[in-house]
Amino acid sequence: MSRHIVIVGLGLIGGSMARALRGFEDFDIIGVDVSQPTLRFALENDIIDRAEEDPVKALAQGDLVFLCLHPRGIVEFMAEHRDHFKAGAMVTDVCGVKGAVLEGAKVLPPTVSFVGGHPMAGRETSGIQCSLVNMFQNAHYILTPNEQSSPEHVALMERVARHVGCADVVKTTPEQHDAIIAYTSQMMHIIAVAVCDDESLFRYQGFEGDSFRGCTRVAALDVPLWTQLFTMNADALCGALEQLEEHIRSYRLAIRNGDTEALVQKLNASSARKRKMNQLERESGAVGRNGTVN
Repeated sequence: MSRHIVIVGLGLIGGSMARALRGFEDFDIIGVDVSQPTLRFALENDIIDRAEEDPVKALAQGDLVFLCLHPRGIVEFMAEHRDHFKAGAMVTDVCGVKGAVLEGAKVLPPTVSFVGGHPMAGRETSGIQCSLVNMFQNAHYILTPNEQSSPEHVALMERVARHVGCADVVKTTPEQHDAIIAYTSQMMHIIAVAVCDDESLFRYQGFEGDSFRGCTRVAALDVPLWTQLFTMNADALCGALEQLEEHIRSYRLAIRNGDTEALVQKLNASSARKRKMNQLERESGAVGRNGTVN
C-alpha cells in the first residue's frame, strides 16, 4: 500500500518538487492548488498522480506534506488546517525564511511532526510551467529541526534531499538560516532592484555588459513573494544591508578622495576573498543547479 505525498501549492518550487519526487520510495503524489489550470497542467504533464481542490481531503491522506506557498500563506495555512493533518504525518515547508515559519508551526498538534526545510534553488521566473525536474540538482538542502521534529522524519527528509539531487543536507537553527539567506539571497535581490531604480536604466539600454546583466538578473522578481520574504526577515536583512552600506561608503570615499592606496588595498582583499570562495565552492561541489551558486 503506497504512502502519499501532498504538495500544497504547485508553483515553481512546488511543481519542481513534485517532478523531482517522482519514484521516491513507495509514495504517490497528490497536488493541491487553488488554480484549476495549474492542476490540469500538472495532471496532463504527469507531474502529479492526483489533483485535489479541497486541502482538507488531501491532508487527511498526507503522510508527507510539503507546504509550497508564500511564507505568510504557509503560516496562515497551518493555523487554518491545524486539525486537518493526518495523525503521524510529517509536515515541511520550502520557504526562504525560517524563524517566522517555525513560530507559526507551533499551532500544529503534537500528533504531527514538523521539519523546517529550504532547498536552496530557484529561478527568476514563476509558475508550474517553469518548474524543472533538476531544479535541486547539486543544491544545499537546509533543515531546521527542533522539538517538533521526530528523528525518523528528519531521516526521511535526508532521503528526500538525496532523491531530488541535492549535494548535501545542512542542519542549522532558524536564526542562522535567516542570517545566511539575508546575506546570500535577499541582499542580492535588493541590490538588483536598487540598480533598476536608477533613471539611467533605460537611458543606457543597449550598452549593458555581462556584469550588469548578472547583477540585475533577479530584479524581475515575484513582488508579493519577495515583499513577504524581506519583511518577515527584517532584522537579519537590515543588518546585512547596513554592513553593505558601510562597505559601499568606504569605496565611494576612497574613489572620491583619490586614495589609490586605500582602493588598491580594498580591491586586493576583496578579490582574494572571492577567489578563495570560488575554490571552496569547487571543492565542496554544492554550487546549485547547472553549476551556479544560488
